[in-house]
Amino acid sequence: MEKSNLRTKILNEIENLVAGSTKYNSRPKYESLHVAILKNHYNAALVSIDYHRKRVKLDIVLDDKAYDPKKVNTNVPILYANLLFKNLGEFLKSCIDNDSKSLAIYVNLLKSFKDKGAKYSIA
Repeated sequence: MEKSNLRTKILNEIENLVAGSTKYNSRPKYESLHVAILKNHYNAALVSIDYHRKRVKLDIVLDDKAYDPKKVNTNVPILYANLLFKNLGEFLKSCIDNDSKSLAIYVNLLKSFKDKGAKYSIA
């Protein structure tokens, strides 16, 4: 029961952080948060967000087995994607995953934004 409450609390906190981060004047400060959420959700190696044109460019890794951290990876299968969004906040919220690996990433993101002195704190 407590594990479920903790999971729910982490997801609520990351959604609140995303909601606060999509205001027009605070976007540059939170771009690393946006990129981290998109990289995690799409398994992307490279993410570029064009806030003005409302697009996200992604290099999505198709097969993790082809990646070897011990050598230069020149033959990793990559899919280039160019996605459009209408509302950045809603788009990012739809990319928030509920699995254990993602929750660990979200906890680290929440801690890093708390440490940076953002107008956000973990309750």
